[in-house]
Amino acid sequence: MINSTQVLFFTLSAYIHSDVVNYLSFVVILTLYVLIIGCNVVLIVVICVNRSLHEPMYLFLCSLFVNELYGSTGLFPLLLTQVLSDVHTVSAPFCFLQIYCVYTYAHIEFCNLAVMSYDRYLAICHPLQYHSLMTPSKIVKLIALTWLFPLLESVLGIISNVFLQLCGNIIDKVYCDSYSVVKLSCSYVTTSKYVGIAYMLTVILGIILLILFTYVKILKVCFSGSKQTRQKAVSTCTPHLVSVINFSFGFFFDIFQSRFDMSHVPHILRVVLTLYYLTCQPLFNPLLYGLNLSKIRSVSKHFVLGKL
Repeated sequence: MINSTQVLFFTLSAYIHSDVVNYLSFVVILTLYVLIIGCNVVLIVVICVNRSLHEPMYLFLCSLFVNELYGSTGLFPLLLTQVLSDVHTVSAPFCFLQIYCVYTYAHIEFCNLAVMSYDRYLAICHPLQYHSLMTPSKIVKLIALTWLFPLLESVLGIISNVFLQLCGNIIDKVYCDSYSVVKLSCSYVTTSKYVGIAYMLTVILGIILLILFTYVKILKVCFSGSKQTRQKAVSTCTPHLVSVINFSFGFFFDIFQSRFDMSHVPHILRVVLTLYYLTCQPLFNPLLYGLNLSKIRSVSKHFVLGKL
């Protein structure tokens, strides 16, 4: 039996041992990472340097794009180094650091999406009072809360993981995951998986319910408002709603597949779906908003062409 003081590294056992698959995976992951960095950095710079985009909606989008860079940086470097390695081991400190990055990325993403839905609610349901309600100081407070709450709240979870007594060091994933470490605990009991689910559902579902509440209010205004109001709601809310659905699907699949028997799902498909919300969302969001919001699309085009 080994305990936490003796676990100096973890072994990631979900990697496939095939040179062809590994090299192909490396090219795909590297291409995806470069695209994520490029798309998000361009949009962050565009929003920061163009004064016409210094509006609440775009500032919240900027926060969202920064989080995409943060989350992908917590995942992709490890994937790139591990996929070509013969021995898939990660030092314990680095593993816990990655768990913290992935965990906080997901929480910040949901908080960002909730704040953005609140902003759309005020803009569409209270247009006359919008600028008095969404003041610069309030924008700063909302963005700060979006980041500080998940960053501080997640510290408690990481500390509890670090001090667990472990009776193993093999993680059945391609990256370090909090629940995978909990399952290695010498004192692990089956109820632990339900406690984790209950906690996640309480926090995350609470945020999702807040988002749904704002959309119910927006829909009421749309049905009773003018055609112009409906067009404004569709143009600004559709990308956000698609983003919420996309991220929630990937996130909840990962939560449930790690806690229940998914052996009937092909291994490669299981790995791809596990990585979905961590690899696709960081590219999906900048493309979704960059292509759908005409103001960002227009300014970005000028920026890329060197006309900004």
